[in-house]
Amino acid sequence: MSESSVRYLVEDVDDAIDFYTRHLGFELVMKPGPGFAMLRRDGLRLLVNVPAGGGGAGQRLSTGELPQPGGWNRFQLQVGDLDAVVETLRDAGVTFRGDVIEGRGGRQALAADPSGNLVELFQPYPV
Repeated sequence: MSESSVRYLVEDVDDAIDFYTRHLGFELVMKPGPGFAMLRRDGLRLLVNVPAGGGGAGQRLSTGELPQPGGWNRFQLQVGDLDAVVETLRDAGVTFRGDVIEGRGGRQALAADPSGNLVELFQPYPV
């Protein structure tokens, strides 16, 4: 397997496409139907599905449970100036879960897509 993907369940595929392409630099690779799209940024392939939509990812499980968007899992995008990126995104209407967090290796902020899925924006400390 030569590529890796992250899959997010979203409430609206078109809203997700707009968010990721407009705010985070992803490109739309394909959208074969209303319930699924594939986006790409550098080496990251992002698959977005609606619950109960086309394909297998959004289908109800044998337990009856339906996959839902949101949660705390996330992928990380490294940025050069976290404060500037957060300010630009907030000015564009992007919401964040909490404020900027200072950690041992750097600083991070958690941007929420329109369905509540998180993207960690990370600025490492200089080495």
